[in-house]
Amino acid sequence: MATLLFCCSSSPKPYLSSTTTGFRSRRATLPTCCSSTKPPQFNLQDKKLSKFGLKECAFSIALAIGLVTSAVELNLSAIASPFGGPVLPDVSVLISGPPIKDPNALLRYALPIDNKAIREVQKPLEDITDSLKVSGVKSLDLVERNLRQASRSLAQGKTMILSGIAESKKEHGKELLDKLENGMDELQNIVEERNRDAVAPKQKELLQYVGSVEEDMVDGFPYEIPEEYSNMPILKGRAIVDMKVKVKDNPNVQDCVFRIVLDGYNAPVTAGNFVDLVERHFYDGMEIQRADGFVVQTGDPDGPADGFIDPSTEKIRTIPLEIMVLGAKAPEYGSTLEELGLYKSQTRLPFNAFGTMAMARDEFANNSASSQVFWLLKESELTPSNANILDGRYAVFGYVTENEDYLADLKVGDVIESIQVVSGLDNLVNPTYKIAG
Repeated sequence: MATLLFCCSSSPKPYLSSTTTGFRSRRATLPTCCSSTKPPQFNLQDKKLSKFGLKECAFSIALAIGLVTSAVELNLSAIASPFGGPVLPDVSVLISGPPIKDPNALLRYALPIDNKAIREVQKPLEDITDSLKVSGVKSLDLVERNLRQASRSLAQGKTMILSGIAESKKEHGKELLDKLENGMDELQNIVEERNRDAVAPKQKELLQYVGSVEEDMVDGFPYEIPEEYSNMPILKGRAIVDMKVKVKDNPNVQDCVFRIVLDGYNAPVTAGNFVDLVERHFYDGMEIQRADGFVVQTGDPDGPADGFIDPSTEKIRTIPLEIMVLGAKAPEYGSTLEELGLYKSQTRLPFNAFGTMAMARDEFANNSASSQVFWLLKESELTPSNANILDGRYAVFGYVTENEDYLADLKVGDVIESIQVVSGLDNLVNPTYKIAG
């Protein structure tokens, strides 16, 4: 039986944090990992979901009834979801699967490519993760089966894979495929030696080669940005940032660096806005403003404004809601998928992974996002993978790919010491941070 956590309280601005904090520019050398004496833990019973109101409770109760009774359709058109707009009428959409929860896998599948051969190599290598969950030496037999399937797919599909690589990246792609083949041989030796502990690190290395090959298949930016948004900061590709957070009053975690991959292929305006703010040092010194066991949120600057005030206009800079639908050639702008009638469509950047990064906005204003961002912390009946009440309503533009589990240790008042762009800054066009003032 499904169990839901119900919390009721009122708030005038449910998803734009009402807490305002000062910020200051501060740079620091980044460590490579979190310092911790034991795995991060958090107790949901100690968290208060202070941003949920009565409508949210009504929605939660109705959804729980639907899940428990396995109802195919609930008549909830008069009840707003906690994230604005009517809830999905088909509950079966909410519990579809199987989900992909690994952020790196989600990023690989989100690339704008269509090459079946490389996907047939990728899938069995990813399945090694599930094989390793089996206890004892039997797991290695399953890993060997996954590896044979991946090796066979690479041998049979190598020509098709090479043909899909952009002409300017052919040589690099060939080098990567050679490394992939050699790595598979090394993994085979690891399996034969029954060295179970060495499997996962080698799997990660092989999937990094696969991901790099897939990135080499992208030749330029795949579509035109709508004219009304074309002068905004736009990330035409991907960028990687490191976010260093100073954790207060926690003996288990002191400093942590979260690596985040920002996806401009599927959210170019949203990701571009964030990178532009990062380069302005907008977030440096800012506190975490919401941490309730459901999301971690920041980005509300000091003062009455809810977002970033552009010094060139002296007004809050807002960006449109930007959602890329699976199978579409370009994102949808300004409307939720429900408003577009795309109730069962899946998003290319779903809220599947722990640490999914998205833009906060006013509940009833689709194009009100500015600088406030949040990271999803937990999965529940309200946020099942593949199709949930967040997908299609909020703009996802990246995933935390390293140390994401430590997000659960963050709390209100912890300080973002710095966010630095590690790579991909050259993909940002129309940067406003270069403008004096």
